[in-house]
Amino acid sequence: MPALGEVLQIRTREGDVYERLDRGWVRCHACGHDCPIPPGAAGVCKVRYNDGGMLRVPWGYVAGVQCDPIEKKPFFHAWPGGLAYSFGMLGCDLHCGYCQNWVTSQALRDPTAVAPPRDVDAEALAVDAVRLGARVVVSTYNEPLITAEWGVAVFKAARERGLATGFVSNGNATPQVLDYLTPWIDLYKIDLKSFDDKQYRKLGGRLQPILESIRAIHARGLWVEIVTLLIAGFNDSDEEIRMLTEFVASVSPDIPWHVTAFHQDYRMLDPMATTAAQLRTAAAIGRRAGLRYVYAGNLPGQVGALEHTHCAACTRVLIERYGYHIREYNVTGQGQCRFCSTALPGRWDREFGGQIASGPFLPHDRSRLRIV
Repeated sequence: MPALGEVLQIRTREGDVYERLDRGWVRCHACGHDCPIPPGAAGVCKVRYNDGGMLRVPWGYVAGVQCDPIEKKPFFHAWPGGLAYSFGMLGCDLHCGYCQNWVTSQALRDPTAVAPPRDVDAEALAVDAVRLGARVVVSTYNEPLITAEWGVAVFKAARERGLATGFVSNGNATPQVLDYLTPWIDLYKIDLKSFDDKQYRKLGGRLQPILESIRAIHARGLWVEIVTLLIAGFNDSDEEIRMLTEFVASVSPDIPWHVTAFHQDYRMLDPMATTAAQLRTAAAIGRRAGLRYVYAGNLPGQVGALEHTHCAACTRVLIERYGYHIREYNVTGQGQCRFCSTALPGRWDREFGGQIASGPFLPHDRSRLRIV
């Protein structure tokens, strides 16, 4: 049986986000590593490789497809209740020990990760998303920056059918890949994992490219929401949370910040699971830093009003949630508070269309997609 790397090599095409260098080398600009790659070698992600002076990149497959409430991504200020048709490929430019999607993201590094690719074309994914009533098509489950070309192909097909598009990403981008993505993407969720460069280096990255990407993505007019998974002993000090949230507020106080609960997963089995009290403490720091929209996640029913969206002016509940379920909706078709007419930053439909699902589900295979 061929190795996974060999299986993936035939599911490639020439990339768009790279430059040719001397002596057959190339430089890939898909992520913040900006890998210089000699002939016959791969980048840090292990899925973009130099084939005789040409960068070949992942193409024409998925490793998983799932239908999620958009709140699961999480996007709380973008078409609440909408269905997010979510697809992923294989590989990542980081190697987080607590990764909840390690079966796909670490498939090229960890022999115990088993997520075989399934061949599909971009049009079929878009058609399936429409069939299932999706509002948004999202590239997720692995790091979408390293599969940017395939993501854009799917997004073009989705846009032709009236669907919005989004990335769920670690944010380790470059100006070149953002130039490439911006015309085809509406929403961008970024994991800001820490505000300590030493901790980022343990995960295989650096802090500064993430911060630069957050500024750049917001400046380009994409809708940004930021998530920090709170982990005891890793990123949970009051000082670090203060610096992190002050940075986000300096980009825009209207960026939603989600502080979410860690549970033991993959190779990080020592820290205790995050408590509701720890989430509430971090959220309070974020509010003091100037953020207007702070949420606590992964512990439905335990964090009080931190699941809900409130008007920044009159403080009334605009969107009441329990987990991913929308219980009450008080946003007008113009994206304003129904009670005081204050604008609510985000992306809104003219009216709330209800909720297809309050939990994830796998699509039935009526479109002949082979789903894992």
